Amino acid sequence: MERVLSTEERIRRAEEVYRNKGNVKERNIGKNIKSKNKMLKKMIIQIIVCLGIYSLFYFFQNTDQLFSKDMINRTKEIMEYDINFEELYNKFINWLNSNNIFVNNAENEITNTISNEVVNQIQNEIDLNEVSNNTENIGGAVEEKVKTNLSQMEIDANDIKSKYTLVKPIQGTITSRFGYREPTTATVPKNHTGIDIAANTGTVIYAALDGVVKIASSEGDYGNHLRIEKDDVAIYYAHCNKLYVKEGDYVTQNQPIAEVGATGNVTGPHLHFEIRKNDRYVDPDLILNF
Repeated sequence: MERVLSTEERIRRAEEVYRNKGNVKERNIGKNIKSKNKMLKKMIIQIIVCLGIYSLFYFFQNTDQLFSKDMINRTKEIMEYDINFEELYNKFINWLNSNNIFVNNAENEITNTISNEVVNQIQNEIDLNEVSNNTENIGGAVEEKVKTNLSQMEIDANDIKSKYTLVKPIQGTITSRFGYREPTTATVPKNHTGIDIAANTGTVIYAALDGVVKIASSEGDYGNHLRIEKDDVAIYYAHCNKLYVKEGDYVTQNQPIAEVGATGNVTGPHLHFEIRKNDRYVDPDLILNF
């Protein structure tokens, strides 16, 4: 509930409001007076400076006592002279050109640019030649395949021949070559993955290539067999009667490694000679002339 003010309180508050208004008004009047005083001072200073300058000019023109006539005339000429800034600029540029200040720099810049362009062109030509050479050499076989439409097996065979020289593991009679065949026995697979060389049981088998014996086993259709690896090339010697080496052995080319036999899925004594590259079958006839 709003409190009821007495007559004395109302009078006191009215007087406070009046005094506050009076103080604000006095402050505003003071500010206005200060602003006018500043403007007046600035105007007086400008008038004094202008009078001083005009008095100085008048003094120069009408006084011969302190300065010579020649000096006064020169001052008048300078004051009356109309400066042509464009003419001064052209003279300055001509002076710079006559002294080859910018010309030399420009020539050097052009020379450096041309030199850089020549170097870059030569480098680009070198890079293109390198790319061309690398394209021809990458994989070797890939480029050859593009040019001659070789099969993957032919590519692998050429790669093996380019890196290694293989020898025949035995001398004998070829009874079955690589690829599709029509066997007379149902247990013999139609797709032949190697070449069969018939020989008498006990005929010594020699390593066609040096390498590490990775498999020396008697299990499976290959009977007693070896897998000897060199880099990405693996050679199988299967259906052996006896193995001379074991897993982990390192054999050299032409080293005796086994004997011809008739173990595993066979119809008679022979050597199943198989070549793989990255576990892809390769026809031995593409590498050796049997």
